[in-house]
Amino acid sequence: MPTYEYQCESDHQFEIVQSFSDKALESCPQCGKKVRKIYSNVGVVFKGSGFYKTDSQKKPTSTTKTETKTEAKTEAKTETKTETKPAKNTD
Repeated sequence: MPTYEYQCESDHQFEIVQSFSDKALESCPQCGKKVRKIYSNVGVVFKGSGFYKTDSQKKPTSTTKTETKTEAKTEAKTETKTETKPAKNTD
């Protein structure tokens, strides 16, 4: 149930927990004068996944697959480099 904040004509401020279906208060419980609701920002709590910036990002693959791919690329580059080097003449 939500908490509503009220203020009376005598500047008494108070909060009361009411159901949505309950009627708004019309008189101050302290002095009996006319009251009005005070509207303010409400706190919102998001529960579950999908609300944070990081929830929508792609999840990284496992590190073992990444390391294996990197090692294979490094080996291929090394083999290519050794094959293309010209032999030195020692004459």
